[in-house]
Amino acid sequence: MNDDKIIRVNMTDMTISIDDYPSEWKLLGGRALSARILLNECDPSCDPLGPDNVFVLAPGILSGTSAPTSGRLSVGCKSPLTGGIKEANVGGNPGQDMMKLGYRAIVVFGQPADRDKRWGLEVTAEGVKLVAADDYAGMWNYACCEKLFSNYPKTASAISIGPAGEMMLKSASVACTDKDRARRPARHAARGGVGAVMGSKCLKWVLVDAARIPARKAADAKAFVAFNKSFSKDYLTGGRHDGFKYGTSACVPFANMLNTFPYKNRTEGQNPEFEQLDGARINESFATRGGKMHACRSGCIVKCSNIVHDKDGNYLTSALEFETLTLLGSCCAINNWEDVADLDRLCDELGLDTIEIGAAIAILMDSGGMEWGDAEAARNLLKNDIAKGTDLGITVGNGAVSIGTSRNHHRIPVAKGQALPAWDPRPLKAAGVTYASSAMGADHTAGLVINTDIGGEEAVIASQHSQIINAVIDSSGFCLFLCATLDEVRNFYSLYLGEEISREQIADLGWQCMQEEWEFNDRAGFTPEDDDMAACLREEGIGPDHSLKFDIPLDLIAKAKIRQPMPDEIYSQIPEG
Repeated sequence: MNDDKIIRVNMTDMTISIDDYPSEWKLLGGRALSARILLNECDPSCDPLGPDNVFVLAPGILSGTSAPTSGRLSVGCKSPLTGGIKEANVGGNPGQDMMKLGYRAIVVFGQPADRDKRWGLEVTAEGVKLVAADDYAGMWNYACCEKLFSNYPKTASAISIGPAGEMMLKSASVACTDKDRARRPARHAARGGVGAVMGSKCLKWVLVDAARIPARKAADAKAFVAFNKSFSKDYLTGGRHDGFKYGTSACVPFANMLNTFPYKNRTEGQNPEFEQLDGARINESFATRGGKMHACRSGCIVKCSNIVHDKDGNYLTSALEFETLTLLGSCCAINNWEDVADLDRLCDELGLDTIEIGAAIAILMDSGGMEWGDAEAARNLLKNDIAKGTDLGITVGNGAVSIGTSRNHHRIPVAKGQALPAWDPRPLKAAGVTYASSAMGADHTAGLVINTDIGGEEAVIASQHSQIINAVIDSSGFCLFLCATLDEVRNFYSLYLGEEISREQIADLGWQCMQEEWEFNDRAGFTPEDDDMAACLREEGIGPDHSLKFDIPLDLIAKAKIRQPMPDEIYSQIPEG
């Protein structure tokens, strides 16, 4: 741990420096590390797609260790979609591999003079170097990674962008390869347009090869292994795993019941044909088509990712998750999971956030530009408009606000310019407080609270506590679906680092991360008025008699940024996924 480094890549003069990792940052990883680097090294007022933006790849602290289902990677930058700070969290193997090599972050800044060229970054035990990658220009993600891996060992993993990132579309994602033999680019840091920022650096891919380097060792190795085993056993047999063993797609009936399965651009909270999008249909297909549940990264015990095959038994996509079934499916009245699977694969190929694109297509349909439920038109939009950069493709590819404004439509459900995820803030008030107050904008992974019974100040406090927990989890390297409590995370930290981490310290880490993100946004020009929902979410109701509206006032939302006491039970509270 004392030999850890940070890679800094200057794309203006094509130089690389390998710097010592600051000892005072030893408790920072993932999202918290990304926030610190961006606050210190990125001008918040910069053009998000210009040379002054900073692109960060930061694994969590426990990535590269034997801790179960660790290895998550934070992708950070100033968002071209929201204009504020962004962290998008992703699975796959690159985060594990970076940490095994001792690299706590890759920081990319500057911009090449020749914007038509493409570059790749090799990160191996032999060193770090930029290589020409012009022959990868314009390639879709799957073909790009297949070509890339034909030239590198089977131990390598990759981070890449598709054409959407190269075109710098504001809904562009960053793809990471999973652990399967095919090493498919099916895991995406999707939200906020992080792929556009990687594209603005003319960086097409990052190749990471840790070869056979073993897992990172804990300071108290014996106790770490013992706690690891007891935690894993409890997770798998104590009930926590039950909600995730069939993947997030199994949430569909539950969400529909709660009026948070948005239908037709959120004009309703329930879909009358929700059963055709239920993840149970996907799981049923395994028996006749093949496919299965699997782990997206080495050492994962959750295995919530589904591998989906087409009618001929050929691999189609992974994973077809709840958010995608909701936004690309129900929100567009595309009520067939197989159609959504096709659209999901196209989004992964092009490198697009399925939430933002689904919301944008729903707005296009709602405003009369496409028929509700027309899956073929949606496929053509992706293949023939976004992929080829037509005017319509660019407008949709730049997200919900872009297409809604272009069509002068009144219903654009966003917070801080980012499309809402599936979990609707009208029945779920605390989730709405998170969307409004978080520096990230509408992002359920910033602090989801699935509780329809709370509102007012209770919702604000619940949101704040959830945001703190999520900031800690996103900084640790753990997957949220591991359901690790703050007490369990600090125990892992204590054994790994060889020093006792208190409850106060672990909560402070989450709060400090949030404060630095808010400070970045303040410097970028955000005001308290930006901590709000789109008017349609306050004015238009869903649910019984359309009575459910987001009704938390701005002065109450502001209290989410004033730290509240943390009751003891919060430290043992299982985070919501």
